[in-house]
Amino acid sequence: MEKEIPLFPLNLVVFPGEALNLHIFEPRYRQLVNDCLDAGHGFGVPTFLDDKVEYGTEVEIVEVSMRYDDGRMDIKTRGVEIFKVVDFHSPWKDRLYAGGVVLAMQEGQQEDADLSLRVQDLAHELFNWLQVEEAVDIDKNTPLHDYIHKIGLKLEEEYELLKMCDDGKRKQYVINHLKTIIPVLERTEMAKERIRLNGHFKNLDPLKF
Repeated sequence: MEKEIPLFPLNLVVFPGEALNLHIFEPRYRQLVNDCLDAGHGFGVPTFLDDKVEYGTEVEIVEVSMRYDDGRMDIKTRGVEIFKVVDFHSPWKDRLYAGGVVLAMQEGQQEDADLSLRVQDLAHELFNWLQVEEAVDIDKNTPLHDYIHKIGLKLEEEYELLKMCDDGKRKQYVINHLKTIIPVLERTEMAKERIRLNGHFKNLDPLKF
């Protein structure tokens, strides 16, 4: 289904369900947020990549956390659905900000419990190697979007995930990514340990032939 919405291009990827906090300071985006609040609807956050916008996520404004005397504001938003940009204009109509026509993308395969568990196990292993497990709290009910930005994906890789529009494919992509980088961390730790032991006297067990 196509519809016209205000657009706020950013050099990041927002996933459905993800919380995104924004500090709004530019006049055009202060106008955008106030228009959305007055009309009671959200806006689109297309990913700005390679000097163009093609896919993004519509977000809803959950709360205006702070309004400053000079018009700036802090807002809390949440991702709703992925879209493809059909027609982009900047500025849009008589407004200062961008906008255009977007096409909502249909989600494919629903969540696979086995894949979710595999992603979580590998994420735990990654954060353990990075020694940040206590800072990134994950349990069986934690959705992927809560920690997707913390597993070492490049912006381009996150963008590929967004375009998949299929939970199963996304999780398999993440699994493949984690299975690739975790062994690298293991080898890095082994190298660091050997460097630390360099020059030390080693107490070696005798070999039995």
